[in-house]
Amino acid sequence: MSKPITAARSAASLFGFARARLFPRQVSGVVLLGALCLLPGAQAADLLTIYDLATNSDPTLRESEQTFYAARENKPQAQALLLPNFSLSGNVQYNQVKTENNYSNLSGFGAGTDTYQTSGAGAQLSQSVYNRANWVQLSQADNTIAQAEAQYQAAQIDLMVRTTEAYFDVLRANDAVRVQKALETANARQLEQSQQRFDVGLVAITDVNESQAAYDRSRANLISAKNELDNRWEALRRIIGPVSLPLARLGDRLPLAPPEPNDINAWAETALARNFNVIAAQQAAESARKGIEVERSAYYPSVDLQAGYDITRSGAEFGSDIDSGYVGLNLTVPIYQGGAVASRTRQAGYNFRAAQDRLDQQRRAVINQVNDAFRGILSSISDVKARQAAIVSARSALESTQAGLEVGTRTQVDVLNAQQNLFQAEFEYLSARYDYIINGVLLHQATSTLNREVLAMGNAWLNQKDLVQPPAY
Repeated sequence: MSKPITAARSAASLFGFARARLFPRQVSGVVLLGALCLLPGAQAADLLTIYDLATNSDPTLRESEQTFYAARENKPQAQALLLPNFSLSGNVQYNQVKTENNYSNLSGFGAGTDTYQTSGAGAQLSQSVYNRANWVQLSQADNTIAQAEAQYQAAQIDLMVRTTEAYFDVLRANDAVRVQKALETANARQLEQSQQRFDVGLVAITDVNESQAAYDRSRANLISAKNELDNRWEALRRIIGPVSLPLARLGDRLPLAPPEPNDINAWAETALARNFNVIAAQQAAESARKGIEVERSAYYPSVDLQAGYDITRSGAEFGSDIDSGYVGLNLTVPIYQGGAVASRTRQAGYNFRAAQDRLDQQRRAVINQVNDAFRGILSSISDVKARQAAIVSARSALESTQAGLEVGTRTQVDVLNAQQNLFQAEFEYLSARYDYIINGVLLHQATSTLNREVLAMGNAWLNQKDLVQPPAY
């Protein structure tokens, strides 16, 4: 039987820290080695600093929070249907009555106009004694609140993921700029050497043209890389607001370790049991199921208790003053309502089946995320190691090609291609390291074990002395 995954336990093994033994559904604090946040005077930010800014300024999270607060109001509204209602009423009316008759004066009644005022006041108390729909709605409110709470918790985890991805997207784009700058410098040097060789008659003009083309291409790629870096900064600012702080880059130390347990099925089982989006979908399906009972309750009789006291005062010549009180039970037995109840019940049934289908979709999506992230971690580990070897090979290939150019066995195009391959290998190596961290975060998101402690472990690998500066504007 697969062991459940917990936040600290899975994070420790995934990011190469010492293992921690925890019980299911228990989150433990993690002892961090070294400072995780920048000193106040450093004027820079790491992943935790950016995340803390995001929690205070991200509008998406605030929207989810307010939606959760709004959903909690369903409970007192449902409770109000079961509590007494008390109301006061009053009225004042001015009357003018004109009387005409055809009777003899012997009748004692004559024609005339009577002007008078009537007034009244009343108090009424009503209490639902039995209404099946009200009790079902009270139970349904609990599911609605649980759904909103799970969605809010999922939004908090989603903010961690979005912040992490945006942070490392900036670092990745900055690496692309650095690599393109280095490639531009190398191509400029090759162009200068080709021109010198052409001037003394050692190479043809085609070598100069090829070097010029490679240099121009690298300049264009550098411009595109800088623009992409600006775009990544703007994407980060959409989360944290208009903040311009340099970001700490990823250091050279990056322990690579597979998830623990190294069993994809264990992670999948934990995700199905704990993922907040799955829990929200489950609560939504249960709420929809109770919605059927709410509509079906219209077939049932209802009983209400009513009590009241009314006072009426009249200034008419022949008016009466009335004081009356009453108390009684009202029984309502629905007989026929034009088929509306049956239609609403069928509609609620369709909504329930749709909610079940959404739950199934969410479960499949979570399993897919677990599989992608789990395999992505293993792939990233192999990829990082392979990219390291590729850099060594590409550097050796470039040196051999340059030597071959000197003796005439290689062309200038071969040198430019080998140079391009080396810088591309360096960028892909740096990118693979980011993929490893992001896949780990996504795996924790799928199991809803992602928390600040997990981010702190990845944050410990950042180099506080190597910073990415924000755009100047």
